[in-house]
Amino acid sequence: MGLLYGYLWFRLVRSTTGRGRLRRRLTWLTVVLAVLPVLAVVLRGRLPLDAAAPLSWVGFSLLGVAFYAFLALLALEPVRALGTALIRRRQNEDPVVASGPRRGPRSDDETAQPDEGTAPGRGAVLEDGDVQSGAVRQDGDVQSPAPPDPSRRLFLARSLAVTAGAVALGTAGTGAYFANSAPVVRRVPVTLPRLDPALDGLRIVTFSDGHLSATYGGRRFERLVEIINEQRPDVVAIVGDLVDDTVEELREDVAPLADLVSEQGVYFVTGNHEYFTETQAWLRHLPTLGVEVLRNERVPIVRGGASFDLAGIDDRTAAASGLAGHGADLDAALDGRDDATPVVLLAHQPYMVDQAARAGVDLQLSGHTHGGQLWPFDYAIRLDQPAVEGLSRHGDTQLYVSAGAGFWGPPMRIGARPEVTVVELRAPGR
Repeated sequence: MGLLYGYLWFRLVRSTTGRGRLRRRLTWLTVVLAVLPVLAVVLRGRLPLDAAAPLSWVGFSLLGVAFYAFLALLALEPVRALGTALIRRRQNEDPVVASGPRRGPRSDDETAQPDEGTAPGRGAVLEDGDVQSGAVRQDGDVQSPAPPDPSRRLFLARSLAVTAGAVALGTAGTGAYFANSAPVVRRVPVTLPRLDPALDGLRIVTFSDGHLSATYGGRRFERLVEIINEQRPDVVAIVGDLVDDTVEELREDVAPLADLVSEQGVYFVTGNHEYFTETQAWLRHLPTLGVEVLRNERVPIVRGGASFDLAGIDDRTAAASGLAGHGADLDAALDGRDDATPVVLLAHQPYMVDQAARAGVDLQLSGHTHGGQLWPFDYAIRLDQPAVEGLSRHGDTQLYVSAGAGFWGPPMRIGARPEVTVVELRAPGR
């Protein structure tokens, strides 16, 4: 945060203003803008939801704008460098401001004090505090340069600042629109080699990363549940990071889960954010809404005399939570199963797919990445996760990573629309 806002201050405040009251005021404004998102994180869970909502909306929205202003200014650095070079070239070509070292004896007249706006022995002082050297005439005397145009460099800096601001606001506004719009429905057919034909066409409707909080919930979550029901699911799978606050604060927001209609049940596995709040309280509350929590266990999904195993494991970070008995344990989830029966695994983080492949899992459903949420974070996510979004193959195991339904941090999505995914299981040859 310090590096981000420090760079923004340097380019948007220091480069565009002179010393004085305006610069001081803009500096303090920059400090406030940097502190707001930090407070939103620190105070989350410590303030009532109604009090936290304005702080979270303002702080995180401004953080999103600041991030894209940062990217825009970085992209404009070559333009700044080129413009600065052209300005210097023009000044060097102007004989009035061409500078050079002084040679020869100093005359009596030259011992006089410099005029206002000059530095002793150096020449004119520009508006931004830089000193421009005086010109050397052919007779060896120093000629004070004419003041430059009201700083071409200042004009360039302000032009680039306005451009970056417009790009940042436009990008952040677009991202806010998509983040709060209805999730897209993605239909993903997945062929499982061991799937019985009686199970062909079975629909697992999955979503992840609802992140119910001060900035997401209410009507938007009700709309998500309605979209899921419209897909006529055989199974609903919620793969973690559903909540970001306490049961007491989010009781009304999470209530629409009770309206989910599924032939074979609604299942949930924990994500890392479930361990940032009242984990045990949530694990007790979700079953009251008709949601079965899978904790290192599996259940059979049966149709037409055929079945597959639906397994679920705790999040990768659960063991570090300090809660007794919590931790991802795929061996326990698959213990005693029939190897001829296909397995679909619910695991919040795609990272678990290597272990799933070694265990013979047919399909893993995950979330966690938000599809990157804010481009270009998807490139950074690849440093930790084997996939960011969509369907991929890892050995004999297929992995589908949902882009998520909600958001965390800035209420924006750039390059990653919120989604509900309909995974249609296919038998070989169908």
